[in-house]
Amino acid sequence: MTEVPSPDLRIGDNDRESALKALGEHLSAGRLDLDEYGERSAKVTAARTRRDLAELFADLPEPHPVFEQPKAAVAKKPDGAPQQWSDRPLPQRVAAAAVPFLWVAAVALFITVGGWWWFALPFVFTAAGSAFWGKDWERDRHGAYERRHDRRDRRR
Repeated sequence: MTEVPSPDLRIGDNDRESALKALGEHLSAGRLDLDEYGERSAKVTAARTRRDLAELFADLPEPHPVFEQPKAAVAKKPDGAPQQWSDRPLPQRVAAAAVPFLWVAAVALFITVGGWWWFALPFVFTAAGSAFWGKDWERDRHGAYERRHDRRDRRR
């Protein structure tokens, strides 16, 4: 069941643009003369609520302004809450997925080519990601570690 928004709900710029577009269509259809169009356009720009706009179209047939649906309030995540992976930017997700592959590559290169410095590759890549995306990346990684261990301890 959808709730009908109150006529006293405040309007935004998109609602005003929709009303001006509808007035323009009435002007081009000959329902309004130029002076009346100017008066109603001035009232549209001064309107604050849906009721104010509806009064301007009470004596006119369709089209009427199309109002935006009010958006539900988004619950803010508490500080320290981990960010969902789907909310992260794509480059950050790709970089995080690449770290395990870098470990495999480091081991393979160590075995085939030799040299311990290949093991620095995943560390350097992780440090660069931390520097680029900030401390949130590190906090989320540590938070995931702690949540995993908390779940393990609860199972015991």
